[in-house]
Amino acid sequence: MTKYKLNPRQKKVLGWFAVWLASFTAVVVLVPGLLVRSTTPSADPAAVRPASAQPEAGDVPLIPVYLSKSKSTDRIPLETYVRGVVAAEMPAEFEPEALKAQALAARTYIIRRMLAGDRTGVPAGEALVTDTIAHQAYISDEELGQRWGADYARVRDKLNRAVEETKDTILTYEGQPIEASFFSTSNGYTENSEDYWNVKIPYLRSVASPWDAKLSPRYKETVRFSGKELQTRLGLPAAIPATTGASRGLKVLERSQGRRILKLSAGGKQFTGREVREKLGLNSSGFQWSYKDGAWEITTFGYGHGVGMSQWGAQGMALEGRKAEEIVKHYYTGVELSKASTLLSAKSF
Repeated sequence: MTKYKLNPRQKKVLGWFAVWLASFTAVVVLVPGLLVRSTTPSADPAAVRPASAQPEAGDVPLIPVYLSKSKSTDRIPLETYVRGVVAAEMPAEFEPEALKAQALAARTYIIRRMLAGDRTGVPAGEALVTDTIAHQAYISDEELGQRWGADYARVRDKLNRAVEETKDTILTYEGQPIEASFFSTSNGYTENSEDYWNVKIPYLRSVASPWDAKLSPRYKETVRFSGKELQTRLGLPAAIPATTGASRGLKVLERSQGRRILKLSAGGKQFTGREVREKLGLNSSGFQWSYKDGAWEITTFGYGHGVGMSQWGAQGMALEGRKAEEIVKHYYTGVELSKASTLLSAKSF
């Protein structure tokens, strides 16, 4: 093999290249899968920064998201992912401050999972979350365009502003990202975490949410069940007597601070309000009933589990001129706003 000699200039260039290659390799090894060095501008820069801004240097968190339709995993920049969650989880017609509150909750949720390395509920593989409500619903920019058609540019700009104006900001309690749960509509109050999940979380406390009743189309709903259907769904040995006050009828045993049903008896058997909600497919564990024309009518108040931030409540607060920070601090007791990048930089992945 012929040997070639390098002149001094060639040696210097080769040395520079070796140093660059070593530093690049170190970054990839240090943060496999979740953080990569930003070496090129984003293919979609408007999604995470104003049109006038230049691409930023530094580490860009990438979120491995399992896409349920294609059954594949895509690595999505953090702020692009947050925008897709806000687009999927909250009506784009909502006020900007409500959308910003949703962005804060969405970003907090995923940062918490990143720091904990939590992959529960994800199919085998490298994904951190799915794009379904099992974690947070997410839609791509392409899906956003299909959904909004001619109105796409306006909606996209509105979502971009909500994400950009909260960029890198999350909700923390005692320095750690919170469990930023949210739901559609309250019954007038949110729920203490232990009253639905049996786990007491200090920042998930019951607070008043009076805006939902006036604004949400899902605030109140009535459904009907035959006696046989109620018996079957609740797994009772016999039909529930329609007579008021019957010993084997329906009776509330305990209510929560959030005015939902904690415990009730049905057909002589005891249930939690959550169990009845899930068995009957009800909108909420806040409900009442009556027997009419040979069927049970159950009327629910609110929509969702009731823990954390009410989305329609956030909209109501925004319509009153409240800012996103006020909204999240109302629904998440005692939280602070912190920088996600600070927590991520302190964590060894």
